[in-house]
Amino acid sequence: MLFSLKDKTAIVTGGASGIGLAISKLFAQQGAIVHILELNHEKAEKESSGINAAGGKAFTHSVNIAEQQEVKRVVSAIVKNNPIDILVNNAGIAHIGNADNTLETDFDRIVAVNIKGTYNCLHTTIPFMRSQGKGVILNMASVASSVGIPDRFAYSMSKGAVVAMTLSVAKDYIKAGIRCNCISPARVHTPFVDGFLQKNYPGNEKEMFAKLSATQPIGRMAEPIEVASLALYLCSDEAGFITGCDYPIDGGFIKLNN
Repeated sequence: MLFSLKDKTAIVTGGASGIGLAISKLFAQQGAIVHILELNHEKAEKESSGINAAGGKAFTHSVNIAEQQEVKRVVSAIVKNNPIDILVNNAGIAHIGNADNTLETDFDRIVAVNIKGTYNCLHTTIPFMRSQGKGVILNMASVASSVGIPDRFAYSMSKGAVVAMTLSVAKDYIKAGIRCNCISPARVHTPFVDGFLQKNYPGNEKEMFAKLSATQPIGRMAEPIEVASLALYLCSDEAGFITGCDYPIDGGFIKLNN
């Protein structure tokens, strides 16, 4: 079977919703033992139960990735049973604002989750991968790291940091058998998008959804499974010659939106 993850152990942060959930489900379908690291423990339990009922293997861990000791506790518990083959740094939060109206508290929150959270997982997991002489890391960036997007100052900054961390890790650990890449999605139709529209545009959700979809040259948002499918490839043995790359999945947003 192409892109098999049979018996590989994968950690997926934020793996119980949106893109992360699609990755968790697809990886489990392809044979991986999936460990979902999630702040919302109740949701994680519900989704992992669904994965297990469908014949996959999924476990949940309640953790705030912004807290390094919590990440260390969970990762140490996982490696007692299985080596960590795959780390997907998917968890992240969004923010709307520019440089002069972004509050310090919001800026610090973005840094804590999107940057420090990614660092915490890298810092904690890489030593185990290095000791076993192999491992695959996939970070979730964004087209916002490559293209100026209005009112996404802090978010864009954080995703730029994710791309830089990806390149650094790929360079530093290539001889240790560790591959590291990142994905940069444009807009993806997740429950977050639906909630955002309901909160900010009550009664005009369909109109605003159409406007947001039209910002991609391809004329629609991505579906989570499309991002998950790219993640599967990059984490599979078939992608064994790929490291240090950022993969836009953006419906032409970066190259064709001029």
